[in-house]
Amino acid sequence: LSGNTLAPTPVSAPQVTSEAPTTPPSVTPAVKAHPLAPTPPPPPVRPASVTTGAVPVTNYDAYEAAAKSVTSTHPRCGIDWKVIAGIGRVESHHADQGNVNPDGVLRSAIFGPRLDGSLAGNQVIGDTDGGELDGDPVYDRAVGPMQFLPSTWKMYAADGNGDGKADVQNVFDATLAAARYLCSGGLNMRDPNQVMTAILRYNNSVAYAQNVLGWARAYATGVVP
Repeated sequence: LSGNTLAPTPVSAPQVTSEAPTTPPSVTPAVKAHPLAPTPPPPPVRPASVTTGAVPVTNYDAYEAAAKSVTSTHPRCGIDWKVIAGIGRVESHHADQGNVNPDGVLRSAIFGPRLDGSLAGNQVIGDTDGGELDGDPVYDRAVGPMQFLPSTWKMYAADGNGDGKADVQNVFDATLAAARYLCSGGLNMRDPNQVMTAILRYNNSVAYAQNVLGWARAYATGVVP
């Protein structure tokens, strides 16, 4: 063996490669997803008497709204919209078969006969409002779709459509006023006897009350004559 010791072969240092920083590929931003529009509520289910046209839609909305409204102001009353509708039918044929705008304003104002005694069965009622509601400064006339005397309207006038005014020639206002009148005095309209009492107070005629109740029953069954 040689006495010479071989020097170790040098190992080269690792090469560090200097690379230019890479630019990440451009990314097309995703289109922002728009939130889905809420599903519209289903159309209201209306009674057969409404879908068949026996009770005009706007009038029905007014009758039902009035009945619901008095549940908070007259919780004992429990009036049914069909009783209000029966009065609306007898008094004005539902405002001339629904001749109203969507907000309830009548397209043609309704006035009853002059209460001067010239018609059989009508009372003589002198003017109570200076002709403000009925246009007659001498005698009163019933006004609007629910045929209020001016003096009664002053007691029960109501804003049924939320426009800030009480209009006797508006079906929403007039029906709410009628519901308040029928429910006044603590009557319980779940009791048939008290229903009769309320209607007779509206018009003191048994034949009138029976006519109103007949229409109310027809609207309940959907079988309208």
